[in-house]
Parts: sequence; structure tokens; C-alpha cells
Amino acid sequence: MVAGCVTGKPFSLLSPKKHRARPERQVAGSTNRWRLPSEPFSRDLLALSQMCKAMCLDVDDTLQAPDRGAAGAAQGQVWHPANAWAFVCFPSRLYTPKIQTKCHGTLKKAVPSGDGVVTLECLGFQWELHLPQLFQSETLCCRLGLSGTLQAAGARDQQFCLCRCVAIMVQGLSPSNVANFYQAGCKYKEEPLSASCEQWMEINLVPEVGRQIHLQKIPKELLFKVLRSPRLFVFSEFHLLKTLLLWVYLQVNPQLLVLPTHEDMMTFFSSFPKKTCFLDQDMEHGFTELFRCLRLHGIIRGRDLDVLRHLNFFPESWLIRVTANHYHAMECGGDMAFAKDLTHQAVRFGLLFYKEYTTYSEMIAIYGFYFSMKGIRNSSTSYSFYMQRIRPADVGFPSEVCEHGLVSLQPQRLVRYEIRAHAWVDGQWQDFRTKPVMQKFQFVRPTCKSQVLQIQTVGSPIYVSFSFIFPAS
Repeated sequence: MVAGCVTGKPFSLLSPKKHRARPERQVAGSTNRWRLPSEPFSRDLLALSQMCKAMCLDVDDTLQAPDRGAAGAAQGQVWHPANAWAFVCFPSRLYTPKIQTKCHGTLKKAVPSGDGVVTLECLGFQWELHLPQLFQSETLCCRLGLSGTLQAAGARDQQFCLCRCVAIMVQGLSPSNVANFYQAGCKYKEEPLSASCEQWMEINLVPEVGRQIHLQKIPKELLFKVLRSPRLFVFSEFHLLKTLLLWVYLQVNPQLLVLPTHEDMMTFFSSFPKKTCFLDQDMEHGFTELFRCLRLHGIIRGRDLDVLRHLNFFPESWLIRVTANHYHAMECGGDMAFAKDLTHQAVRFGLLFYKEYTTYSEMIAIYGFYFSMKGIRNSSTSYSFYMQRIRPADVGFPSEVCEHGLVSLQPQRLVRYEIRAHAWVDGQWQDFRTKPVMQKFQFVRPTCKSQVLQIQTVGSPIYVSFSFIFPAS
């Protein structure tokens, strides 16, 4: 290549034509965003902010002079129009050199928009402002009269977060956290949380919490509410008694880290002096009011009554009353003169029905009358529950149910009963029940079968409770 120099400027013989100069571009920020200097000011606030940051310019001054501000500021000249208004509502990710901004002039137009919350006309452009950008500027909120609204979009967010936290806690209730969640609900006066903990405990006290060391953490006031609830699920009244005895044992021995055996617990309560039972000696903890909520008259099996007598836990007057009630009921053909209120005095039995079951049944015996509690899965979400009177001589009847051979010869038995079912679905309890029913049970169909409780649910397991009393015939 031959090169020469004319008037002190280099030239090339191979480049006879003069190329047209390309438009110069400027780098706008560290992300290599480009814009032409002659291009009218755009709405690219991110590029503008990055450019001002790279050139150590003020964003407000640049916005006041969109076409001349950058060049003028680079030369140390700032242009301030008389009635220009500095736009002060920026997303939080933008770089803003000034902590506080000032308003100059007046707001031209602020009207509702279809896409944004407000359309703002400023500096010859229309800006669509959404909630995050609108409420980040105290000046703009003041101009639009939204100061009270800003404090109310904050209160609403706080309430939303609180409701969301409560929903998550309710969804995740378990034996390990129900005590802590209940105490938190009471402390911060969150009634939905504490009420949900009570409902969860009403169903899971005996089948879940009563089998784990976490029973030790359950506060007495929560236990008292649960024991008095008509929704309380129990396998039998004796199962509930054992759960409450275990809770007392854990309160008296708080150093335990694992559940004691049933034998160790029985030995502990039987070791107190025979002259004074455990409840009579309990002046410090106040356990007596809890055990008054139990339905000791519902403990019917001879083996379980023997445990009550040898436990040395209850006052003798309590045991005499229970024995007298059973004696008079058997003398009167099963009539329970001591039980008139189905809600608070009925004898309760329960069963767990899992979705894997096709059919499931359990036998119960009371004063020489025998019943079978049955559950049937009709489809993937349809179930039926009922109880049926059976003969002791029927095939498959377990011998331990009629261990003393007590059999009533009455061909019919008047029964007042109610059937309930509960299922946990999406953080809420589904409750199903029959109305209280008065019915005479015989040995032949259809009089041997109770009213059927049919339910639809996807929950599993289903907690089914049978409550009944034998009124005077």
C-alpha cells in the first residue's frame, strides 16, 4: 500500500472515495446499552439511569433536560426550565443519586389507565405508573393525594402476610407444633389460628398426640377445652382415660424424653398411699377439673374397671358412683337412668377408615347388647357408615368382647344415637353427622340396622364416631 501526506494529513491511494461517517453511538451504563445522541429521549429509564451513573450525572437534572441535559451536564452546564417538573417515581432498582427530590412546577395530568394504575403526563411524555412505582415516591403520592392510601396499601400487605402465615401454620399442624402454634395464636390474639389448633386437637388427641412425647407440651387450658368438646374423637372412653393419665404422668415427670410404658405409668400411680388417692393429693396442678370431663360411666369392660379400682388415682366416691350406675343399668335391662344428654353423656366409640379399605368393622358390647360399627367404601370418594345389632353367637364375633358371657335376652333395645365423621381436606375439617335418632334395634332386617351416614370426601383417614345411650324402654 502506498501512502502519502498532503497538508500534514495521511491518505491512502487505495481509498479514493470518502466513506460516509457512521452515526456515533454512546454507551449507556455498564450493561453495554447503546443509544444515539440525536435520538429523541425515550422511556428507557434503565438505560438513562445507567448512563448517568457511568458519567457521574444527576438523573433529576438529566430528566429536566432530556435532549440537552446530558451534553450540558457533561460540560458543567445544567439547564433548568422555568416550569419543568422533576419526575421522582423510579423503580427501586434504578440508581438515584439524590435521596430527597424536589418538585418544580405542577402536575399536568394524572388519569386512570387501562394497563397501569395512573398515566402521568410529564416532560412531554406519558408514564404509566403501577403500584410498586407509584408508592415508592412520597412526593408523587403527596401530589396525587395518596398519602393515606399509601399507609392503607402497607396495612393491607401486612394483613395479607399475616393471613398467609396463619394459613401455612394451619396447613402444617402436627403433634410436634400444635402446642406452640396454639400459644402463638393466644399471645397475638389470632383467633383463627387458636381455633384451628383446638379443632385439630379434638380429632387427633387420642389417635395421634396421645401416642407421642409431644403430649407433654399440651397446655392445660387447651386440653380442658378439647375434653369438653362434643367433637372429641375417641376409640373408647378407656382410651381417652389412658391418654389423660399419660399427660398427667408427663407433667409430673417433665424430665422424660421418651414415652413411658403402660406398666411403668400404672406402677407410678399405684405407688401412692392407699389412704389418699392421687387426685386428693393434687393441690398444686389442679388436675381434678380435667378428669371431671371424662365419662367414666362409659368404661364398661370388666378388665378396664379392674384397672380403675387398682390404680389408686380416683377418689373412692367416684368409683362407687361408676359401679352403682352399671349395677342399676344391668338390673333394668340396660336402661341408663344416669345418662340423659346425648351430647355430653353418651357412650362413645370410634374407628379410623382409610381410603385403602373396602369394608371395615369393629364389635362393641354394652350391658349384654352387641353391635357392629361398619364402614363401606362405595367409590373413590363415597363412603357409608352405620351400626348394626348382632347376635353373640354369630360367626366371627371376638370372644374378648363378651369376656364375662353377659347376654341380654330382650328381643329389642331402644337406642338413642348419633353418627359423626370428620375428614381433613386442604387445611380444613369436613364434618358430617346424622341427626340424633331414636330407634328400636332388633335382630332382623331392617330393624337391626341404624340410619346410614353417607359422605363424599377425598380426605383420609376418616374419623368416625358412634355416640349412644340406652334410654328407659
